[in-house]
Amino acid sequence: MQINYPQSLEKIFAKLKLYGIKPIFVGGYVRDFLLARCSNDIDIELYGVESFEKLEKILQEFGDVNSVGRSFGVCKLVFDGLELDFSLPRRDSKISKGHRGFEVEVDATLDFVNATKRRDFTINAIGYDVFEEKILDPFGGLEDLKEKRLRAVDSVTFREDPLRVLRMVQFASRLEMQVDKKLLLLCREMVQEREFQELAKERVYGEIQKLFLQSPQPSIGIKLLHNLGLFREWHTLREVDKLAGFHLDIDEKEALLLYFSLLYKKETFSTFKQITADVKLLKNVATFIEFSDYLVAPFKDVSDYQLYFLATKVKLRLFLLFLDAKTVQKYTQNVKRLQQRAEELDIAEREVAALLQGRDLLAIGLEPSKEFKTILARGYEAQIRGEFQGKDEALIWLENYLIQ
Repeated sequence: MQINYPQSLEKIFAKLKLYGIKPIFVGGYVRDFLLARCSNDIDIELYGVESFEKLEKILQEFGDVNSVGRSFGVCKLVFDGLELDFSLPRRDSKISKGHRGFEVEVDATLDFVNATKRRDFTINAIGYDVFEEKILDPFGGLEDLKEKRLRAVDSVTFREDPLRVLRMVQFASRLEMQVDKKLLLLCREMVQEREFQELAKERVYGEIQKLFLQSPQPSIGIKLLHNLGLFREWHTLREVDKLAGFHLDIDEKEALLLYFSLLYKKETFSTFKQITADVKLLKNVATFIEFSDYLVAPFKDVSDYQLYFLATKVKLRLFLLFLDAKTVQKYTQNVKRLQQRAEELDIAEREVAALLQGRDLLAIGLEPSKEFKTILARGYEAQIRGEFQGKDEALIWLENYLIQ
């Protein structure tokens, strides 16, 4: 079986061959090719390199080499629009707590089988030998892909990084795979031993992001989190799968706002704080929840004023998507009509601009004072209630208001 790869890489491979270096595609690129999925991760492990310095020297011919991963035996190269990771075979040994608590030993004498033992799952331990044009599968990853089964390569090395429990969850959810019983038991043991306390928030959050943003059915991952005893207060909801099925053109932070809002319960907010330090995200979730009952199903008699008011509190386009995912199917069309009305009123992205400004108060001779804020707030309220339209009517309203 052949793995297709960008032909421009042949220039690099030809150079490596001159030095007796064997390139092997590893990890996500091979896995995703076999699953007929697009992949931007091109990881190439090199065998027969005498030193990291020699590798850098060889690759410099093809562009700027970034050796930020030198301590892990990894260098990065941007070549022909591709972001490439070249690595040397290595052994990882856990010596202390934390994701930096590993002793990494680059060993050019390691063969593919022994170098691959450090990987997490069998499906990520499949390689492709470029020169021999053959698949390398020492741990049965091909069969596991075929059976849609997630297995650990090695139970001893697997438990050295507790983040792998969350990687198991997001991989099972993203690829809709069954988790091997031994792997599930191993992950439960790791959770019970409270090894997650050593993980940095950003690492946990990164895996949670993948779970929500890349899963056809995020509920698969949520069920696994329950099964493992992690984030027990999260409930398996149809809403998260409904949202995933929308295939929305929104950015990652917007999507996470929607997912977190759908999963919100009083108990879950503390969990959110455990996995992310994004204060703005948490504040927006709290606001969505505060106004979640402002529009009541079946959403038939919602006035323009209610939409105008909501637009001052939330981004209406996202909030209505939240309601769409949250509501039962029979009310979906009513929510969609609200979405259309928000677009017509031009308040889907932001609140309507105030017709009356401070300069209008100055223009009629008022001296700046604390009353400005009250007058402008009352004017904006009148505007969104439809008491006037256009600048001329706004000024007439202002005159009448001041006479009272």
